[in-house]
Order: sequence, then structure tokens, then C-alpha cells
Amino acid sequence: MQVHFVDGTYELFRYFYSPSGRHLNAAGEPVGAARGVLRSLVSMLESGVTHLGVATDHVIPSFRNDLWEGYKTGDGIDPHLFAQFPLVERVVESLGVTVWPMVDFEADDALAAAAAVAERDDRVEQILICSPDKDLAQCVGGKVFQFDRRADEFRDADAILAKYGVPPGSIPDWLALVGDTADGFPGLAGWGAKTAATVLRRYGHLEDIPHEPGRWDVDGVRGAKKLAETLASDFENAMLFKRLATLVTDIDVGAVDEWRWNGPRDNFAEVAERIDATNVIKRVAKLAGRQGC
Repeated sequence: MQVHFVDGTYELFRYFYSPSGRHLNAAGEPVGAARGVLRSLVSMLESGVTHLGVATDHVIPSFRNDLWEGYKTGDGIDPHLFAQFPLVERVVESLGVTVWPMVDFEADDALAAAAAVAERDDRVEQILICSPDKDLAQCVGGKVFQFDRRADEFRDADAILAKYGVPPGSIPDWLALVGDTADGFPGLAGWGAKTAATVLRRYGHLEDIPHEPGRWDVDGVRGAKKLAETLASDFENAMLFKRLATLVTDIDVGAVDEWRWNGPRDNFAEVAERIDATNVIKRVAKLAGRQGC
């Protein structure tokens, strides 16, 4: 069995900034991005996907905003895009696909939680997290792969190591050191991506990096003394940034059998018409008939 998980928020942004993403329906509602997500999910089902879940950010702020004042908010999001956040959830639900709208947590947390549930199910042979987001690289390993659908690229643990310079388990530590501008935390001064990767390949985690450069068993790191001093003096923030970057997996996302697609809901045609996606109604009906839904 193969299961697929989609970052609905990423997909919504992706389609909003596509050529047809600014489309308005007859009532003047912005629907182009939600329509793009729907068409994308239908294409996945047509390709043979059977078990599917979509995570969304029902609201942008999460528990992480309580931990770090500068953490990302919804400020600056185009109003026409923001208006489609609740709409895309309704679209996915009407299609009959499992959707996880996150409030206290983020979409990435739901994807990580679902991957953890699927990994424990012996029937599941492969888990595909459909998002290029670097935060989700920490989930990769064993049966879990990251799939960048746009680039048509699968990433296993070796690919994550090649891309970021650290194995999946060190991704939160790496992000803590280098920062994440998209999420709104700065990392530590002087710690660049290559240096952080070099040090973490040797020590694995922040807690295991010596605070004295004379104890570093690492070659080719320039300015080790200053880097060690920065880590020692700003270690509390480093650990906070690591917590911000670490995905939460103890969220209730249901079980594998609940993610099986069993056809659209009764309101699917109505929702599809609202977003000017009537051309997918027959496609979905054909899919449902093929599967005996």
C-alpha cells in the first residue's frame, strides 16, 4: 500500500501565483488557486492514488508564535489568496479527500503526524510527503519519502543529505543554526549553511556540539572559535529555534483506512461549479464508478 500526503497551504500558494491563479468566478470571488488544487488532487486520484490526506493552515499563527515573537503570521498575504484558505478546505472535503485544518499546529505538523501513523502500519510500503518544504525533510527515512511534484523528484535520506549536507534527523538542528526566513527565526550569527552542515555531520545535534572550539573534532571550519563562542552564549535561543523547527507528531490525524478515497460527497458538483471547475465533475464521477464508490 502507498499513501500520499499533500501540503495544501503550499499548493494553494503555488496555484495562486500560477497564470490562472487570480481567476474570479461570476460572483467576483477569488477561486483560481482553490481550483488549481482541486485539479491537482483529481489528477493524483486518476494516476492511481488510493490513500490521500491534505493538511492546511486554517489560520497562520500557531503555538510557535507564543514561543517566538517574530514567528510567521498572516501579515502580507494577498487578500485574494487569504480568502481561499477556508474555500480550499471545503473543496477538498467535497472531493471526499481527508483534510486536516490546523489551528494550534501547522500543516507541516499534520503531515509529519500522518507519516508517523502510516510508518507504524505494516500494510504501508511507501509514504510520500508531497511538498518541497525543507522542514518536512526531517520526516524522511525508512518508508517515508519527500516528493517534489513540481520537479518530479523523489528524495530519500541520501538525497536529503546531498541537498542539505545533513541527514534528516539533523534538519531541525541545522535550521536552528542557519535560521529560516520563511518561518521568521534568524538562527545564530555567523553560522552559515555549509559550516552548520559540516559541524552537524560530525556531532548530529546541537546538544552534542562542544562549546569549546579546542574540543571540536572537525576539519575545515573557519572561525571555529567565534562560532563556538556564539553557540555557547546563544545556546538558549538555539534550542528554542530547534523547537520551532521540530515538527510535532502526536496530533490526531486518524488511521490509514480513514484516508482511503471512497468517492466525492453529495455537494461536490455544487462546490466545483462555484469555483468554475465543472470540467472535473465527470472525471470524478468516472473515477468513483471505476472504484465502485
